[in-house]
Amino acid sequence: MAVIRDVMPAFELFQPASPDDAVALLAEYGSDAWVMAGGLDSFDWLKDRIKRPKVVVDLSQIPVMRGVREYHGGVEIGAMTTLTEVVRHPLVNQRFKLLADAAEAAASPQIRNQGTIGGNVSQDTRCWYYRSGFPCYRAGGNICYADTPTAINREHAILGADRCVAVSPSDSAPAMVALEAQMVIRSSRGERVVDAENYFTNPGFDITRMTVLRPGDLLTAIRIPGTWANAQFYFEKVRDRPVWDFPLVNVASVKVVTGGRIERIRIVVNGVAAHPWRLKKVEDAIVGRPADEETASMAGDMAIQGAVPLRYNGYKLPLMRNLVKRSIRGAQEA
Repeated sequence: MAVIRDVMPAFELFQPASPDDAVALLAEYGSDAWVMAGGLDSFDWLKDRIKRPKVVVDLSQIPVMRGVREYHGGVEIGAMTTLTEVVRHPLVNQRFKLLADAAEAAASPQIRNQGTIGGNVSQDTRCWYYRSGFPCYRAGGNICYADTPTAINREHAILGADRCVAVSPSDSAPAMVALEAQMVIRSSRGERVVDAENYFTNPGFDITRMTVLRPGDLLTAIRIPGTWANAQFYFEKVRDRPVWDFPLVNVASVKVVTGGRIERIRIVVNGVAAHPWRLKKVEDAIVGRPADEETASMAGDMAIQGAVPLRYNGYKLPLMRNLVKRSIRGAQEA
């Protein structure tokens, strides 16, 4: 008989009213505390009884962690701002449409109404071996079940694998890296600001985490500088179903074209590695070149260099190559 795991284990619930109160709770309970934003990733873990925290710190009652506001020519977005608000906010749409497009690609309308931007960038990987409770590397074991001869690994990594081949499932994350966003993190030690590119980690850094957040840390806001405001943006996501599904591969790019040539550009893909994968070598190679088919083809071919597909995810190579090509040509030619 199948085991039904839909009753959450007991925990103590706290609903702080301010970031200071939340940080104090996290400092007090440390690794025994679980931070809950919109709850969509959290409830999956808790209902499956894979995670058994003693304390859940629910951030839903902290109003200052919600909303979009002006910030030095860019915007600051509270970590508890829903994806729907990000998608609809005029400041985001006027200056950073890339982020609005990426946030709108996440899940379904119902989930975007509840899910938060902070939760979307900080969610754990969706590898089914890991989330089903297998004692893999990421869970503290000594094997990657997705990287064995008989594994089902259609949705796993082709780049940057280091023992673990799980991928980041976020849609907004590559847009954050492309836009040079900064993540504002608070703890009992004070506040620090981390570039989005360094917020997401790889297995070689810490195989048990997807971000730099440690017990006691709280992501309070995301700042997007005006550096890429009103640039040429491109976001595309390929998934099995039009709604709800996580990306098989997605791409986010920002570029400035002057006189028909690429003056500056950032290209980030996701769903191919444990973190959003910035294509720095591709960017350097195409700066100064025209944004035409020849440049797009060169960029696509360079993008997949070094990729190592697994048994069932070789399709990600041409998929990633073509998405990068389309991001160079632009939406009107895609």
